[in-house]
Amino acid sequence: MNYLEKMGYDSAAVEKRVADAWYTIFDPKSSDRFYFDAPDETGFVEDTGNIDARTEGMSYGMMMAVQADRRDIFDRIWKWARKNMYLSEGPNAGYFCWSNNPDGRKNSDGAAPDGEEYFAMALFFAASRWGDGEGVFNYTQEARAILRTAVHGPSPMWNSENYLIRFISNCPFSDPSYHLPHFYELFAVRADPSDRTFWERAAAASRSYLVKACHPVTGLAAEYAENDGTPLPPGKHGTFFSDSYRVGANIGLDALWNGRKPELSRIADNMLRFFDGVEPEDFMEYRIDGRPCRKEARPSGRFVRIACGNGSCRR
Repeated sequence: MNYLEKMGYDSAAVEKRVADAWYTIFDPKSSDRFYFDAPDETGFVEDTGNIDARTEGMSYGMMMAVQADRRDIFDRIWKWARKNMYLSEGPNAGYFCWSNNPDGRKNSDGAAPDGEEYFAMALFFAASRWGDGEGVFNYTQEARAILRTAVHGPSPMWNSENYLIRFISNCPFSDPSYHLPHFYELFAVRADPSDRTFWERAAAASRSYLVKACHPVTGLAAEYAENDGTPLPPGKHGTFFSDSYRVGANIGLDALWNGRKPELSRIADNMLRFFDGVEPEDFMEYRIDGRPCRKEARPSGRFVRIACGNGSCRR
């Protein structure tokens, strides 16, 4: 059963909302679309704030496409990523360039772990829905290769000592919004069998980390935080802003997939209470204890409340 319907929303209204969102993002007739077809039967999702394509948005686009049963769009995005973003040499070989120009040129030789973990999960979902194909469309093989590199490659994205995902490869701190224990539970089943224990431990470590990283009263988490959960200084992304918006949504989705955890439910409840009554025009960047830093609303306070409440939802 659709959870929005279970919460009392009309099923037809829910389906229309989903269809409207798909049209806005993907349909060529939409003036607000940010998915575009490209040559060689490829396509990309544009970051409209930076006019580039990022692994973050590309992997989100693939996740939307597989859930909408649109293999044509999924394969176009994946083929564009594999053609233009894949890093075949250097310390980040096996990963994907985190930012490319719309014409395909790479803007970096570095990778962002949140893109990699979403690529892998979307590919596993595609394998389940459509079956594996040949070459880059052997979804299971491609997903396993990404995760194998992320754990065992020369520039690991996970810390092998504490099982926490890093902000970037070999980085000494993390990003709370990168922590997706619900993904790791499935990676334990679908990735290389030899890594099953690693992913089980990563899921447990991430749930424990979120409790440390989220403020005990407000529920807010910083964009970047140390491995003990301590926010980085405010001038170094140590505030609730941008990346942080996803944390409540990730907690909600973990609850939907794996059952509620009391300590994580408290975080979501605290976050909802903090934003209760906050209107979009009043939304700010905050220290995690709730003190406002500056007024600059990217997504609105209403967006945060919806994301936390529904368990759906980056910068």
